[in-house]
Amino acid sequence: MNHIILMGRLTKDVEVRVTNGGVNGRSYAVFNLAIDRGKDRDGNDLGADFPRCIAWGRTAENMERYTAKGCRVLVDGRLQTGKYQSNTGSTVYTTDVVANRVEFIDFRKDDDISDDGIPAEFEQINEDTPF
Repeated sequence: MNHIILMGRLTKDVEVRVTNGGVNGRSYAVFNLAIDRGKDRDGNDLGADFPRCIAWGRTAENMERYTAKGCRVLVDGRLQTGKYQSNTGSTVYTTDVVANRVEFIDFRKDDDISDDGIPAEFEQINEDTPF
């Protein structure tokens, strides 16, 4: 089973790109998370990890629209390894997290966000609905 769940902060604003497919290209976003390792028994900071993540389609588009640098997100996905030839001819090995789902813990600070932190176009759930 190849399943990973990470929670961290975005290291920069998410930018969506489109694959080389012309009109039929798929949108995607490549982003890094800053994940704190915590502290050791003596209270010393253990540093952080910065895994590279990839989101596709609507997930990538929503990340660009609703998040910003520093926002906390939870990424549910899988690890994927790959390799390519660099300009110098050496082989570079990669390990990425391919997101199946991204949960927004924090939202972008915008005029479109209400005081309670919910984007304006998100529909409020009616708590009186019996289900």
